[in-house]
Amino acid sequence: MSDEKKPKFHPNPNLKLMDQVREVLRYHHYAYRTEQTYCQWILRYIHYFGGKTHPKLLGAKNIEAFLSHLATEGQVASSTQRQALNAIVFLYKYVLDICLEDDITPARSKRAASPPTVMTQAEVQRLITVMEGKPALMAKLLYGSGLRLMECIRLRVQDIDFGQNLIFVRGGKGGKDRTTLLPQNLRGELLRQIEAVKLLHHKDLEEGFGEVYIPEALARKYPKASRATGWQWVFPAKLLSIDPRSGKEMRHHVQESILQKAVKRAAQEAHIDKRVGCHTLRHSFATHMLENGVNIRVLQELLGHADVKTTEIYTHVMARDIRNLRSPLDLFLKKE
Repeated sequence: MSDEKKPKFHPNPNLKLMDQVREVLRYHHYAYRTEQTYCQWILRYIHYFGGKTHPKLLGAKNIEAFLSHLATEGQVASSTQRQALNAIVFLYKYVLDICLEDDITPARSKRAASPPTVMTQAEVQRLITVMEGKPALMAKLLYGSGLRLMECIRLRVQDIDFGQNLIFVRGGKGGKDRTTLLPQNLRGELLRQIEAVKLLHHKDLEEGFGEVYIPEALARKYPKASRATGWQWVFPAKLLSIDPRSGKEMRHHVQESILQKAVKRAAQEAHIDKRVGCHTLRHSFATHMLENGVNIRVLQELLGHADVKTTEIYTHVMARDIRNLRSPLDLFLKKE
């Protein structure tokens, strides 16, 4: 739901400011990670002006000053500056109910976007070969389906459709849903993983647990859904933990750092001399799909890009674009 269509909600005036921010974020069903990020930016904004001035006494010019500081002194990327702006606008619009009439025109971050790092198919194979266990399966999903890190981590059992060979991505970047392909080579591994999840879930239920986090609106409408098998994480954590919102003891999904560390370690073991991370596997998926002749509009849908221009960046790193070209230095040396 767009910001304009969201119903007006007024936070409890008796709460402290940051508690009001969290209350409104949760009312609008923002992800917990977004809640944490927005709160961090709002606190940084307040502390930039000494930490004692209430934001309602500040205005557009103060916001410009803070964002310009991020760009000029902080040297943050344009996306980071935009994230800070979104958090502050949310504070004024939905928490303080203040309309920022003046245009906010801070100094813009000028850090140029660099081409994505892409591995060759041989490098991807070397990387995955040295991995094992659940991290290996997750890495294969990032590359085989073009998933983002958190999209993979947050997969539920019901999101994998073995009948249609599809993976349903729920609430991806920007809160959007989409479908992507399920690699045939992963069917067996995923089926075994889900069977293991079912056994673990049955054990949790017997011990009086078995709940997982589901959106609050769904939890109210379907009170038993949080214990249903379909809502269980495909990659659950080993231990139960306390949900920061409800305070209940639940089984969360695995921490993203587990896969991040596993990928970096595998890149070193595979002797890949590139800056490789989890997102590199998604970049490699996109580039290799284009090299294999997939239509860029189809790829846009698989990746969940709002604008095809975002997808077009992969055309600049396709191997076939430069594979048959020769450096002028090589031609010169050949003549010698």
